Amino acid sequence: MSRPAARALAILTFINLFNYLDRYVVAALVESLKKPDALALTDTQAGLLSTGFLVVYMAASPVFGALGDRGARPRLIAAGVFLWSLATALGGLAVGFVSLFAARALVGVGEAAYGTISPGIIADLYPRERRGRVMATFFMAIPVGSALGYVLGGLVDKAAGWRAAFLVAGAPGMVLALLCARLADPPRGQHDEPEVAPRPGGLVATYGRLLRNRPYVMTVLGYAAYTFAIGGMAFWMPAFLERVRGVPKQEATTVFGGILVGTGFAGTFLGGWLGDRLLRRTPQAYLWLSGVATLLAVPLAWLVFTSPEPAVYYGAVVGAELLLFMSTGPINSAILNEVAPTERATAVALGIFLMHILGDVPSPALIGAVSDASGLDRAVLMVPVAIAVGGAIWCLEAILAGRADRARPADAAAG
Repeated sequence: MSRPAARALAILTFINLFNYLDRYVVAALVESLKKPDALALTDTQAGLLSTGFLVVYMAASPVFGALGDRGARPRLIAAGVFLWSLATALGGLAVGFVSLFAARALVGVGEAAYGTISPGIIADLYPRERRGRVMATFFMAIPVGSALGYVLGGLVDKAAGWRAAFLVAGAPGMVLALLCARLADPPRGQHDEPEVAPRPGGLVATYGRLLRNRPYVMTVLGYAAYTFAIGGMAFWMPAFLERVRGVPKQEATTVFGGILVGTGFAGTFLGGWLGDRLLRRTPQAYLWLSGVATLLAVPLAWLVFTSPEPAVYYGAVVGAELLLFMSTGPINSAILNEVAPTERATAVALGIFLMHILGDVPSPALIGAVSDASGLDRAVLMVPVAIAVGGAIWCLEAILAGRADRARPADAAAG
């Protein structure tokens, strides 16, 4: 591992940590934001805070995807990091639902620059056979950042109020933006085989090729179902523990945050390492590992929301999260390996658009609406169903890709 590559990976991973800290700090503050002396939000409005962020994130991603495949990537990322950090801090100045919604939506613009461009930079820094582990390292920041969002949000909220929690969460990103702006931009595709033919046309032609790429589309659709489940669970879990199970607020945020850190580290590392090992045996290793691990998480996720016993539901959370995080590195590596190096930012952008518009854009608000109508204990049962759909799609694509690989030599011989 070269020093410039290791330094870039470290900076981008640390930024990813704050990416998810800023994204999930609001989940720790839901019960406080609902109080009459705060903003008096309903569950539907609380869910819409996440949906508003994701809609803007999703809509801005294609713009930054196109820029990322053509422009100076570190500077684009740095601008995005600064913007989302400022917007997070502005959330602490909100005077009602509309102003808080606007601040959270602005976070989506900044995070779109980072989310679409950074995976392509990492893929250009490392060869294909190491990407599972490298992507696992990068995505380990997701559980850590998410957990810090819960823990930091909960602790600062208790000590100084919800406004202070937004301000504390947003400040560090402005410093990280300066570090990112100084990174070198690696040559696109420097560790990949040269493309057999030039990629004709502009952005519309690129999107057309991606939508005709069945492995890419199937992988993204599975990711959308997975994201529906993860987004809904991540947003509503602290409120579920506090409201339905009677867990004290600080315990609900800190215990769930601690579980998220431990399982995120272990699951993401294990998945990345195992995915690269299995890649020596089958080209579909990333898909098989992600699909099987996700399906194994389904019964555990059901227990999380149906068992009233703390030992059972906490144990089930540990097992389900461990299995779900195993797919993080492999499935993102699969997406990057299924497209041309010169189209990776656009492919990530389109993937973000599809997985969010079908996934965690509707899930927090939908769960919130069902909760308002029939209770949070029933609404959260959508989570294990979505997990099952995601795992099934990935396994199906692994089967189809394997058949295509086996048929290819015969087709070549016939030609």
